[in-house]
Amino acid sequence: MFRYACLIVSLLVAANSSFGEEASRQWPGFRGPEFTGVAPHGNPPTTWSEDKNIRWKVEIPGQGSGSPTVWGDRIYLQTAIKTDRTADSTDNTASRIVPEPDHAPFRLVATDRDGLLAQAEPPQDGERPRDGERRRRGRRGGGFGRAEAPTNYYQFIVMCLDRKTGELVWQETACEAIPHEGHHGTSSYASATPVTDGENIYVSFGSRGIYSYTMDGKLRWQRDLGDQTMRGSFGEGSSPALYKDTLVIIWDHEGQSFITALNANTGESKWKVERDEASTWLTPLIVEYDSKVQIIINGMNRARGYDLSNGEVIWECGGQASNPVPTAVLHGDLVFCMTGHRGSALYAIPLSAKGDITDSDEIAWHIERDTPYVPSPLLYDDQLYFTKANTAILSCYNADTGEVIYRGKRLPDMDTVYSSPVAADGRIYIAGRNGTTTVLKHGPEFEVLATNMLDEPIDATPAIVGNEIIIRTSGHLYSIAE
Repeated sequence: MFRYACLIVSLLVAANSSFGEEASRQWPGFRGPEFTGVAPHGNPPTTWSEDKNIRWKVEIPGQGSGSPTVWGDRIYLQTAIKTDRTADSTDNTASRIVPEPDHAPFRLVATDRDGLLAQAEPPQDGERPRDGERRRRGRRGGGFGRAEAPTNYYQFIVMCLDRKTGELVWQETACEAIPHEGHHGTSSYASATPVTDGENIYVSFGSRGIYSYTMDGKLRWQRDLGDQTMRGSFGEGSSPALYKDTLVIIWDHEGQSFITALNANTGESKWKVERDEASTWLTPLIVEYDSKVQIIINGMNRARGYDLSNGEVIWECGGQASNPVPTAVLHGDLVFCMTGHRGSALYAIPLSAKGDITDSDEIAWHIERDTPYVPSPLLYDDQLYFTKANTAILSCYNADTGEVIYRGKRLPDMDTVYSSPVAADGRIYIAGRNGTTTVLKHGPEFEVLATNMLDEPIDATPAIVGNEIIIRTSGHLYSIAE
């Protein structure tokens, strides 16, 4: 245990060095300040409803399932708005609009949130669908199989809101273009989460470009890495990862996949390494260990640890299932990589590993049941929490040993879960697609503290900062605080 305690301290210092010590009190990107889902200084409410503990609620135009990013008194998020403008669907390449680095971002037709809401096309059939309804309605891009390519232009927008009031501070259109392929009916063209170090913000719209802005919305640079062809046209979903002056982008798709490191100040490439992988939707985890910085990325073929300085593979481990989505999480010197589509796999891999450790004794422990498909796991102290596939069935394991603490516990009043669990002040928050958030007590016993309901589906992972939890639903952003 002493070994783990020492390593936790050193690795948390490494994590905070990416953003500065202030990051521990913010929510600087996907999975929070420690990349575990835990807000170490958070204390949000246990109970809420549409008329209780709502500090503010604002409508967000367009569609997006990326999480809010919070720094200081600002909230940053991405959205994609379908416009009335159309073009020949066979000429999507010509319709692509990405501004040059020394130009301003593409101009918005509307310049305030009300205008954006007015020009955003509502979902088909009028009302926003609740849990599971999108697939039954058979909307474009829904269901299984390859989604139909769109013929309308979309505005790919970065928004900044005032954390105290929810008012719009600024918005920029990164580009306006016709997406080259469709997306799954429960996804969107803005599925990634921004990342920030408190000085600049970095956003990925995938095939529509990678962008960096100042905290006040001035474009610093952008990169066009080409088009991704995702499995089944499910859409894209990987968020960027930031370590000091390096931005890491994973580009896994049905074409030639790769990982690349960009200079965070200029957007220029530091290195690019091809990957023998098909489509993934996960976000890289970056950690320091033994004088090296490792990039941890799962894959359908293998989980791998890359050297941040040059992209060389340090270790790799096979055994995963298909369609990797969950982001890896670190505990001590163990990193947990898991998949839960058409199979289940969780491997506890030591960061000291070298070379191919598939089926070797170096693997600390592994299981092959009840692992998540879309949600990422939550690590709280020495307990590892995760849901089964996309269901509301929760398991908890001892992260050191792999011992079952509890398994197969059903969360009340919810069915499907895409959002990843978050935690603070001894409580765990898990949001479902029907708008329900279950609050659990952190510990060895499965204990439900509250079940809270909002009016719309929740796909995005909430953010916890201070005494509030910020939740993005299918159409609104909520600040929930007592």
